[in-house]
Amino acid sequence: MDDGGKRGSSDRIRVALVYGGRSTEHEVALQSARHVFDHLDPDRYEVLPVAVDPEGRWHRLDAGRLRADGSPALPARPALTADADGGAETSDLVLAPHPVQGPAVLGGEAIDVFFPVMHGPLCEDGTIQGLFELADVPYVGTGVLGSAVCMDKDVAKRLTTAADIPSAPYLRVRAAQWPGVRADIERLVAEGPGLPAFVKPANLGSSVGITRVEDGRGLAEAIETALGFDEKCLVETAIDAREIELAVLSPERPGDPPDVSVPGEIVAQGGFYDYERKYLDSDGARRHIPADLSDAQTGAAREMARKVFVTLECDGMARIDLFLERGSGRWLFNEANTIPGFTTISMYPEMWEASGLPYGQLLDRLIARAQQRHAQQRKLRRSR
Repeated sequence: MDDGGKRGSSDRIRVALVYGGRSTEHEVALQSARHVFDHLDPDRYEVLPVAVDPEGRWHRLDAGRLRADGSPALPARPALTADADGGAETSDLVLAPHPVQGPAVLGGEAIDVFFPVMHGPLCEDGTIQGLFELADVPYVGTGVLGSAVCMDKDVAKRLTTAADIPSAPYLRVRAAQWPGVRADIERLVAEGPGLPAFVKPANLGSSVGITRVEDGRGLAEAIETALGFDEKCLVETAIDAREIELAVLSPERPGDPPDVSVPGEIVAQGGFYDYERKYLDSDGARRHIPADLSDAQTGAAREMARKVFVTLECDGMARIDLFLERGSGRWLFNEANTIPGFTTISMYPEMWEASGLPYGQLLDRLIARAQQRHAQQRKLRRSR
C-alpha cells in the first residue's frame, strides 16, 4: 500500500531526529543530538538525521556516515549535498501533512515520529512544535502552549505564582521601556528584588546572557546585555540557595501522575553556573545525583516538580529546576526546560539513569508518548 513516501522494508519505527536550529544554543543542540542519535536502538528505530543550520535551512544527513564519524557533536549541515552516486544528503526539505492513514512525509521519505533536539528560541519555544502541529505529525515533547510558556521565564513564574508555587522576587524590564525608564528601574530594583541579583533574558536557556550584579553600578550594563538577546529580561533576587534539579516524564498510562526522578544538585565552582561552566569547563561544577537531601526534602521537591509540570502544561519531558533556600529551607521554583540537554554532562538523562531508567529506555518512553498523544489528538473532532 502506498504510504505517501519512500519507505524501507523494515518494521522499525522511522524517527526524524531534527536538531540544531536558529538559536544561540545551537552548538549545545548539536552535542545533545549526538547522544540521542547514539542511544536510539538501531534494532527498533531507523533514524533520519535532519540538521537545521543557523540560517534555518533543513538538511537531510546520512545516518551511516554519522555513525562512522563518531564526533562529539552532529554536524549543522552536510559536508556534501550529494554523493558522487546521487547519495542521501540533501537540503531544502519539505514537510508534508500527515495523511488520514500512514506516516508523515519529509523530503519524500515517510516519517513515524519527529524527535526535536533544539534548545532555545525559534525551537524550544513552541515554534517548531507549531510546525509539527500544522503538519499533523507525532513529535516528542511538550506541545505549543507548554513550550512557549516554559521558555518565557516571566510568564512561567506568573502562572506558578497563581498556582501557589513560590519563586524568587523579580522585576521584568522590557526593551521598549529601556533606557527611558532607567532611573525608575534602578530605584525599583533597590526597593523590590534588591541586590545582588541575576539579570537574565526572559526567553533563553543554557545560562546565555545572564549576569550576576553585585551592586547598582553594574545593573544597567547587565540589563542591556540581557536585552541584546531578548525583548524582555528579568532582574531576579540572588537567593542564597542550593540548586536542585528534577527530571519529569509523562506517565506510561494516561491519567496517572507524571513520573519524577531522584533529585540532582549542581554546585558551581567559583561563581554561578554560567555557559562556560556548563559546557566549556570540565571542572566548572560538581553534580551530585542523587542530591544529599532528607527524605522529607526529596518528597517535597518531587511534589513541587510534578505540580510545576502540570501547571505549565508540559508533556513528554521537562527538567524542573528548583532552589532550596538556605536558612529557611523553603523550596522555590526557578525554571522549567521542555527540551533539556542530552549531552554527556546533562542532568536530565543522568537523573533518570540514577532512578533506574537507562538512556535508551528513556528515549523509548518519549517516542511512545509522542505516538500515544498524537493518536489521542486524532480522535478529537475537527468539524461540527
